[in-house]
Amino acid sequence: MPWNDNANPGPWGSPPSGDGDRRQPPPRRPRGGGPGRPEGPDFNASFERLNRRFRDMFGGPGGVRPGAIAAIVGAAFGLWALSGIYVVQPNEEAVVTTFGAYSRNEGPGLRYHLPAPIERVTKVPVTSLQRLDVGGAAQGALPQESLMLTGDENIVDLSFSVTWRVSDADRFVFTVRDPEGSVKAVAESAMREVVGRTPLLDILTTGRGQVQAQAAELMQRTLDSWGAGVRVDEVQIRSANPPQQALAAFRDVVSAQQDQESAVNEANAYRNRVVNEAKGDAARITQSAEAYREQAVREATGDASRFNAILAEYRRAPGATRDRIYIETMQRVLQRSNKVIIDGKGASAPIILPPDVFRPRIQAAPEVQASAPPQPQPQTRAAQ
Repeated sequence: MPWNDNANPGPWGSPPSGDGDRRQPPPRRPRGGGPGRPEGPDFNASFERLNRRFRDMFGGPGGVRPGAIAAIVGAAFGLWALSGIYVVQPNEEAVVTTFGAYSRNEGPGLRYHLPAPIERVTKVPVTSLQRLDVGGAAQGALPQESLMLTGDENIVDLSFSVTWRVSDADRFVFTVRDPEGSVKAVAESAMREVVGRTPLLDILTTGRGQVQAQAAELMQRTLDSWGAGVRVDEVQIRSANPPQQALAAFRDVVSAQQDQESAVNEANAYRNRVVNEAKGDAARITQSAEAYREQAVREATGDASRFNAILAEYRRAPGATRDRIYIETMQRVLQRSNKVIIDGKGASAPIILPPDVFRPRIQAAPEVQASAPPQPQPQTRAAQ
């Protein structure tokens, strides 16, 4: 059949014959894909049912039901009220403002505030340490921050770090607009003032600790005068070097200073050693002299007492006392000498003594004298 043959109406029937005839709707396509195929969902019917329910909820063509409005308003109010729930972390403190004015502080935990725009919450980390580097960065040094003028009118290339934390959350929120920028400006100003009063050599060698302490104290005073609510924990100098043009000369100066300190330390050590040895020798000599003096005084006192006792005995019995003194004196004299006693009866020829007789006797050691019994001295009795 040709495509323009209108004689055959086809499966949908013949077209209308005139304008006055009522147009017939085209027949609906049968559901399903034919026998044996499952029936698909009817999306048109689902959308139509959904639209019908919305019309019924809002009153249909006649208007909107009050219950629907109340439900929508209630849901919106509930969501608005739940928006005031918030959580404060353990390292934070919340500052609550009511219409922009300070209201209260809240600690860590689950908290609630009146939803915006009535109350608003600003969370501030109060226990976290903040670190700020001044005078240098990882990408390179910043000359406008690191170059400073010292007290002796020299230039030093100095970079340092500031460790700080929030001490008062509400003052920190309302006073400081740019916390990091404000702390950095105060740190640079304080360090420049302290460096301007300190000689260059002290900054490069032994005065760093004092410069750090003075800079931290000056920073804290300035921030407290502002009411910034910031506490400075530490100021640490990371590097301090002379200008690049004079770096070699300053290194020679530092080396000479170290050599000087080393020589002074060695001299002090030698002085202490010699002085201590001299003090020890003086103390030893003094103690020996005192001991000798004590011994001489005691011996003289004993001799005087013994002489007085002998004098008293001599006055009582002069003859007996003289004999006893003579015997004791001869005993002391003969006790330390070799003695030869010769009996002269019947001897006509001269007596020759061996040379060993007149040699001095060798005193035996105390241990040998204590262990060995006393040996009798060889004696020869001579007749008178």
